Amino acid sequence: MKLFSLLVAGFTLLLPAVAQAQKSPVDIAPDQLIKNVSNEVLEIVRKDKDIQSGNSKKVLDLVEAKVLPNFNFTHMTQLALARDWRVATPAQKATLTEEFRTLLVRTYSKALTEYKNQTIEFKPLAMKPGETDVKVRTNIVQPGAKPVALDYFVEALPQGWKVYDIEVSGISLVTNYRESFATEVRNGGIDGLIATLQTKNRSAESK
Repeated sequence: MKLFSLLVAGFTLLLPAVAQAQKSPVDIAPDQLIKNVSNEVLEIVRKDKDIQSGNSKKVLDLVEAKVLPNFNFTHMTQLALARDWRVATPAQKATLTEEFRTLLVRTYSKALTEYKNQTIEFKPLAMKPGETDVKVRTNIVQPGAKPVALDYFVEALPQGWKVYDIEVSGISLVTNYRESFATEVRNGGIDGLIATLQTKNRSAESK
């Protein structure tokens, strides 16, 4: 499995809407939360023949309904833009976040159809009392291949634990976009980056 596919995998393993639970961020340990929802979604994907056959509407509906409550897309977009985030206007930040979210959701929706027999190993959580920003470490186990380290960075917000980055073998999902985003900003400014993202999203939608 290629690196980008593994980055995709990290995102889609967290699909169920755990934010619906009426609990504070500290009521459930983040590693237990990820374990519960990861096991659930893998079971759903294995049994859903429509998803396995590539039913794009069903997959998109699933992602839109389940994944969005569990991720802090504003924080993810901020990390991806790095220092360029500071020069964007509030309106540009809102548009960038929406377009980046759309790009990720459509990319990861496609990846749902590629799951077969992967399993997850969860490592002990190193978390101090009262800590609100932690790293949940796991391994993706694939038949016939070496396990791949997949780590989640989660933060405690009033709405619950939210994922704001994923690392595969030490490589960050959001910073994986940083270089290309910086190039777009250098060439066309923030509006140029927005236009590029919008073009990609329209192209994906048309397909």
